[in-house]
Amino acid sequence: MKPEDISQAKDPDIRAGLAALKRAALLARKTAIQTDTDLIIVKEGRLTRITAKELRQRSETEESKAE
Repeated sequence: MKPEDISQAKDPDIRAGLAALKRAALLARKTAIQTDTDLIIVKEGRLTRITAKELRQRSETEESKAE
């Protein structure tokens, strides 16, 4: 299911699900940075490790773009 399909769903819980997943992912990244913990994600069907250092760099880059 694509994000566009989810946003058009009749069930309000399904529509809210995508936003909830995004909030959870953001919180997981913040927690990993604070605790210096790597994240393990599935990317293109493979397990991928993202180090806390990489997360910090990405976070700093996103913050500088927002300014």
